[in-house]
Amino acid sequence: MAKLKVYLDTSVFSAYFDDRAKMRQEQTQDFWAKLNEYDKFASEVVIDELNAVSDDKFRENLILLTKDFEILQVNEESEALADKYIKRGIFPEKYREDAIHLALASVNSIDILVSWNFEHLVKRKTRLEANEANSLNGYKTIDIIAPPEL
Repeated sequence: MAKLKVYLDTSVFSAYFDDRAKMRQEQTQDFWAKLNEYDKFASEVVIDELNAVSDDKFRENLILLTKDFEILQVNEESEALADKYIKRGIFPEKYREDAIHLALASVNSIDILVSWNFEHLVKRKTRLEANEANSLNGYKTIDIIAPPEL
């Protein structure tokens, strides 16, 4: 049986080392131990956000976490789907990167998007509306969950 595909947004990578929220860090590290059971994806958006971290050692450690991930590239198809999410009001334009994360996962037939972003991604309303938009645009539905749910 084929492995399920999971896409991690930037929040999951950064939570791995964030000792300001110990419980979230522990849950992320526990989640990481299960990742070999899945095909793992991130994106150039994630890499760009991680590369923007100012602390050199922290940035290096974050980038090292991505070494076993397939890195998806933003393209016209993912940009167009992100635009549709924004037009439908699923995401405000101000949070376009969140729409891009979801669009990249959707156009690449990812099964599960994993995030700690409860404001724009990991919430029932986003799941329902995004999956409706995906269905209307010929993409499969996607689970959007936090790391402990995997």
